[in-house]
Amino acid sequence: MSDAAKKPLGRPRSTEAHQAMLQATLELLAEVGFDAMSIDAIATRAGVGKPTIYRRYSGKEELVADAIESVRQDVVIPNTGNLWGDIDELIKNAGQISLSPLGRKTVAMIISSASSNSRFAEIYWTKYLQPRRQAFAVVLERAKARNEIQADLDPGLVFDSMSGIMLYALIFQPTAESWEEYVRRALRLFL
Repeated sequence: MSDAAKKPLGRPRSTEAHQAMLQATLELLAEVGFDAMSIDAIATRAGVGKPTIYRRYSGKEELVADAIESVRQDVVIPNTGNLWGDIDELIKNAGQISLSPLGRKTVAMIISSASSNSRFAEIYWTKYLQPRRQAFAVVLERAKARNEIQADLDPGLVFDSMSGIMLYALIFQPTAESWEEYVRRALRLFL
């Protein structure tokens, strides 16, 4: 094989340019919102050309989803040996992400953007929520194997319910107990 056949086509992608795009996207999202921001504005703020953005992303929706996820942690599948140990780890991780000022702002941006733009909602669901949902299913399947929960329990429905509880408690903060305790107590109702 010749040297020319081994080399990738085009210029290498710049990590700095990519980070600048993500940062510019987050800043503009916070300043003007999803609908008012444009690829032109992102490119200008990031100091890159529009072609640089379009080499990486098919459109604004995909870029915004990626930018939001850049400030969130990777999917972690805890394995403490029991269901409630795993659930406690998941709640703790979710709290660390969501309860910070940046986390609250990020959650608000996700909800606002997804509710006003179906393309963004689809991309966010496929690229980011589905992997988290699948990771959570692993936790519940282990619990089923240990006979800690019913064998017919639907992991997707539990994940969706847990997400709803977490979002509700994030907006309407419980006063008699911590966010983590509230979520844990709510999960006990159906687990």
